[in-house]
Amino acid sequence: MEQDQKDRSRVSKVLEALATGIVEGKYSAGLPRQDELSTEFGVSHTVMREALSVLRARNMLDVRRQAGTHVLPAHDWRMIDEDVVGWRLRARPDPTFLRDIIELRLLIEPRAAALAAARGDPADVAAIGEAFDVFRATRPGEPSYQAAGELLRMRIVTASGNQFFQQMAIIIGGTPSTLNLVANSREGAWGDAVRAYGRVVEAIERADQNEAEVASFALFDHWGGESMPSQPDLFIRGPAPSECSLTDALVTKEAT
Repeated sequence: MEQDQKDRSRVSKVLEALATGIVEGKYSAGLPRQDELSTEFGVSHTVMREALSVLRARNMLDVRRQAGTHVLPAHDWRMIDEDVVGWRLRARPDPTFLRDIIELRLLIEPRAAALAAARGDPADVAAIGEAFDVFRATRPGEPSYQAAGELLRMRIVTASGNQFFQQMAIIIGGTPSTLNLVANSREGAWGDAVRAYGRVVEAIERADQNEAEVASFALFDHWGGESMPSQPDLFIRGPAPSECSLTDALVTKEAT
C-alpha cells in the first residue's frame, strides 16, 4: 500500500514535469527514449511508462516503432480534460488558448445564468447566494480569492441543470491567473466586480432569466486588458448586451 502511494506520487510528479515541458515546447523535436527519461527523472521504467501512457491517452503523444515518441499538435490534444486544461493554464501564457477560453465562456456562462434563473431549485439558488457571500468577503490577493470565484461560477453552471454545461465546468470554473477577472491596478475594480456578480445573483434569485443573461454577459467588461496589452484581439468586445443578442455580441477583433 505504502509503495503504491509512493509510485503514484512519483508518476504525478513526472507527469507534471513532462506535460509542462510539452506545453512549453521543450520536446518539440521529440522525447528522448523511455530509458533515458527514466534516468533523467530518477524513476523506474514502470513509473515512466505509466506517466507516458497518461499523456498518450490525452492525445498529446504519438508513439511509433523506429520513429520514437513525438508531441502531437496542440489542436489534437483532448481539450475537454481537466488535466490538459490545467497544464496549459499553468504553462507560459498562450494568447490563442486564453482567447478561446474567453469565447467559450461567453457562449456558456450567460446562458447558464439564465437557465439557473429559470430552473434552479431553492437549494441551488441558496447555494449560489452562499458562494457569492464568500466571494464578496474575499479580497484579490488573498489565498482563497481564486477559489471563491471558481465556486460561484461552478454553482451557477450547476444550477442551470444542463448536463453539457456541467461537464464544461472544468473550464468555466477555472479562471487563469494571467486573465484575472478584476484588473487590480484599476481603482475600484474589485467593488465593480462584486456589484456585477451581485446583479447576476439577484436576477437568479428573482427568477429573471433575461436580466440574469444580460448581467452575466456584462461581467466580461471586467476582464483586465492590462494583463496582455500586446494582444488586443484577445478581448471580446461588442455592443451593449441590451442592444444585441449574445450571438451578435460575440465578436472577436481581427489582429491588425
